[in-house]
Amino acid sequence: MANAKELRKQIGSIKNTQKITSAMEMVAASKMRKAQERMSRGRPYSDHIRAVIGHVANSSPEYRHQFMAEREVKRVGYIIVTTDKGLCGGLNVNLLKAALKDIKVWVDQGVEVDLCLIGNKGAQFFRSYGGNVIAASSHVSENPAMSDLIGSIKVMLDAFESGKVDKIILANNVFKNTMTQVPTLRQLVPLDAIKEEGVSAHRWDYIYEPDARELIEGLITRFIESQVYQAVVENVACEQAAKMIAMKSATDNAGDLVDELQLIMNNARQAAITQELSEIVSGAAAV
Repeated sequence: MANAKELRKQIGSIKNTQKITSAMEMVAASKMRKAQERMSRGRPYSDHIRAVIGHVANSSPEYRHQFMAEREVKRVGYIIVTTDKGLCGGLNVNLLKAALKDIKVWVDQGVEVDLCLIGNKGAQFFRSYGGNVIAASSHVSENPAMSDLIGSIKVMLDAFESGKVDKIILANNVFKNTMTQVPTLRQLVPLDAIKEEGVSAHRWDYIYEPDARELIEGLITRFIESQVYQAVVENVACEQAAKMIAMKSATDNAGDLVDELQLIMNNARQAAITQELSEIVSGAAAV
């Protein structure tokens, strides 16, 4: 019966793990609801300012901001948003695969790449994989503030303004629903006016008050900050949804494993009883 004792111990260990993963699933579900509410509150502003900036970039203003001007691409900057913690399935892996695939396209063309990493998992990956990391923010809370991100964003934007970087691409997971989180890469600057969803290709003329330069600079700054902040907020919602699904899967798998081990233990016990009965009958017959 030593084997049965070992199986009982293993079943007990798996049941304890199952309790932990079940609790983590409930915690993730609770956090996901809050993250979804936060994400939903920010989306209208993020989408509307994207449409506004698309119209402005597609117009012929008195002042043309350098963030609106395309130039020869010699170096590309990536802002990659990942999670700080694991246990969220393939969320980070899928995003990093998509980012690396896009990076490879530029590298094959002889273009250099700079990285701004938001989230501890991305930093850990590129420490081992390699890459020119010029800015990083980790340990961003589940309720991120712009002050947590502004330093890293400014490093990348300063690199664009100084001409060190010619294009900035934002990579993050977009929350579609609880079961679906989509790795998405989008050009942040220069402003890709024609391709912005919902923006007409028609060119508009605007009257700027008090001054075109002041208004457009302020608008573009708010736009870039809002896009990165919304990407981080969406990534938090994606993290909690992926974590909830991963923990539910782990809990279910633990239950299946307990059932399998229980069946093995019952078979082993039955085999031991059958053997003992055979030995008793054989002994009685011999007498």
